[in-house]
Amino acid sequence: MINTAITIRPISTADNAPLAAIIRSALKEFNAAKPGTVYFDPTTDNLYSLFKTPGSMYFVIEEGGVLLGGAGIFPTENLPAGVCELVKLYLHPAARGKGFGKLLMQQCFDAAKSNSYNSIYLETMPELKIAVPLYEKMGFHYLPGPLGNSGHHGCDIWMLKELE
Repeated sequence: MINTAITIRPISTADNAPLAAIIRSALKEFNAAKPGTVYFDPTTDNLYSLFKTPGSMYFVIEEGGVLLGGAGIFPTENLPAGVCELVKLYLHPAARGKGFGKLLMQQCFDAAKSNSYNSIYLETMPELKIAVPLYEKMGFHYLPGPLGNSGHHGCDIWMLKELE
């Protein structure tokens, strides 16, 4: 078996189209391509520009030079002070179950700390059933309702993690 290098790096403009395809494909796969989700969010097609917003960062993961997914942090409108949102964590099916989601989340946690955030919020939905247990393992706890104004009214699971 050949070991290929895993790379996590900041997003580039060339990543826009492949990331949008991974995100939309994953949402279709889990029957979650519905209004009020990133599936229909126009920013999904130009994540590089979106993540030029101050206080935000987006990372992609590659194996052997092949883009397999990404995740980021974003200062979502109306979040409490010191809180950012974990956003757009999606992986190609070939990348799942390999710990890549954990690697991306840890990169986001580190970026959040370096940007003086003390907590990370996320929104998800029951259809993304493989992600929810991972969030729990990574220290997120459930909230009774949404924080901030993500515009993603199709999500009905809200979670928060305090950063150490």
